[in-house]
Amino acid sequence: MDYVYGPGRNHLFVPGPVNIPDQVIRAMNRNNEDYRSPAIPALTKILLEDVKKIFKTTTGTPFLIPTTGTGAWESALTNTLSPGDRTISFMIGQFSLLWIDQQQRLGFNVDVVESEWGQGANLDILASKLAADTAHTIKAVCIVHNETATGVTNNLARVRKILDDYRHPALILVDGVSSICALDFRMDEWGVDVALTGSQKALSLPTGMGIVCASPKALEASKTSKSYKVFFDWKDYLKFYQMGTYWPYTPSIQLLYGLRAALDLIFEEGLDNVIARHNRLATGTRLAVEAWGLKNCTQKEEWFSDTVTAVVVPPYIESSEIVRRAWKRYNLSLGLGLNKVAGKVFRIGHLGNLNELQLLGCLAGVEMVLKDVGYPIKLGSGVGAASAYFQNTTPLIASRI
Repeated sequence: MDYVYGPGRNHLFVPGPVNIPDQVIRAMNRNNEDYRSPAIPALTKILLEDVKKIFKTTTGTPFLIPTTGTGAWESALTNTLSPGDRTISFMIGQFSLLWIDQQQRLGFNVDVVESEWGQGANLDILASKLAADTAHTIKAVCIVHNETATGVTNNLARVRKILDDYRHPALILVDGVSSICALDFRMDEWGVDVALTGSQKALSLPTGMGIVCASPKALEASKTSKSYKVFFDWKDYLKFYQMGTYWPYTPSIQLLYGLRAALDLIFEEGLDNVIARHNRLATGTRLAVEAWGLKNCTQKEEWFSDTVTAVVVPPYIESSEIVRRAWKRYNLSLGLGLNKVAGKVFRIGHLGNLNELQLLGCLAGVEMVLKDVGYPIKLGSGVGAASAYFQNTTPLIASRI
């Protein structure tokens, strides 16, 4: 933004990377340190214990990897599977498509279950495939918890139930990049074997840290995995965990301190309250979309995402023009439609360290842009619907009661 100056703040409402709280920025504003000194291992030890809380696990083993969500995907796959292993993976949007592509390029035998974009994973097909797999050739079920391209959330509890119903031993590998710390996620209760997220989403950090959490079953599977891996090899991390130094490679000191501050903010608010806040913000956004006379890309309420809303535009409007105009005129950043929904939807991200008034500013900006591109909107209609909902549902700030 320094090279394309606009007065005031940029209003960042893409579904990641998200706004970074001032407390996190201050925590990261520090010099480098020797990561082999006693200080960084002491910090890391506490971080690893606290990170387990955002996955809601007491038995999982977390890894803080200097990478993106894409690297975290690769870590999950290559540590638990071997080339030629059969996986089931659901194609419901751009990011599930990319994970499937990665699985195929890594040499796994991917059984793709495809749904129309805007729908969730077809779990009836999963059930039929597991029922037929009496030889247990399926080694893993790979599923994106929250598909950011279409605003669709999948039911992980039902995935676990289906596996249990058929007594199938396949691992559950979950992309929680845009869900963990924002949506209800219960690693232990749902029997998730590997879950992963990225620092730039609901944690509200800069991009650069992939956080992977592995169950005891996944760690056991890693002992026989024959996939090639070096940088992402869990064995290297576990070796240094045992030594008490924790880092096989150089970590980002600044991101570690940022993570400490981000977790402190989440724990101060309370993780369940954070999840409730995301639901509240998402509901207000959906009410605004309805008041505008537009449709949600997500086709059923059971799949609605509480971190991103993909808004379908009329055929005579190119959605990328909405995104362009928002940025050029109002300093508002919205998400583009991707791949199959390019030009057809724009996306409003409502995740991370965010409150109702910030979101209302975004909704007001969207209304002006819609007016600009010729959509017959009544200014204030969506803002009014969201405001009325927020006024009735927003609790007092706990620290100020």
